[in-house]
Amino acid sequence: MKSAVILFPGSNRDGDVSVALESVTGVRPATIWHAETALPKLDLIVLPGGFSYGDYLRSGAIAARSPVMRAVADAAGKGVPVLGICNGFQILCEAGLLPGVLMRNASLKFVCREIHLRVETSNSGFTRRYRRGEVIRAPVAHGDGNYRCDQNTLEWLRDGDRIAFRYVDAAGAVLPDANPNGSTDAIAGILNERRNVLGMMPHPEDLIEPLHGGTDGRRLFQGVADTLGVAA
Repeated sequence: MKSAVILFPGSNRDGDVSVALESVTGVRPATIWHAETALPKLDLIVLPGGFSYGDYLRSGAIAARSPVMRAVADAAGKGVPVLGICNGFQILCEAGLLPGVLMRNASLKFVCREIHLRVETSNSGFTRRYRRGEVIRAPVAHGDGNYRCDQNTLEWLRDGDRIAFRYVDAAGAVLPDANPNGSTDAIAGILNERRNVLGMMPHPEDLIEPLHGGTDGRRLFQGVADTLGVAA
């Protein structure tokens, strides 16, 4: 399995994602600098968390216009799985690979804590190892995680089973107090129409080993490996 993590100025979670992928697949992903204009043949592309370009203008707005993103968009169009986590989700939205936008948290405060997610679909390579309706844990660490979209886009996401995760409480209920950033419809992660691009604000790469306090995030990477025919 040939995977790569795209590195932007200000990325800081690339190492965590690389460790997670290597732990699951046994192969260390390549690191590709944002200024590259072409990509090698890849089975998976990951846009990691961090603060690309210091989150100037809007989070992910400058990174979305980096040279490498044209190659990422081309690969996604050919069916290559693309995963954007936190800042990576912001970049995918700013680049037009996913609809909507990530805005300032409703509290206007940076949020860093563990939350609960409800798996809304198992119909994707990323979520195939989860059960629909299952509640899992994951950390969040962001100041701009408030997912917003217009009503037509929201209906498109709902009707197409493209909402991957929602913020919930431990019992699986969608409640205001369980939503760490005020996201529309408690959305924590979404899929594109082809279901090969996933953007999510929580960090599954930080719950892959028992010493992390849990392994709920590991199954996301295992699901991708399954899809690509890699023993995980």
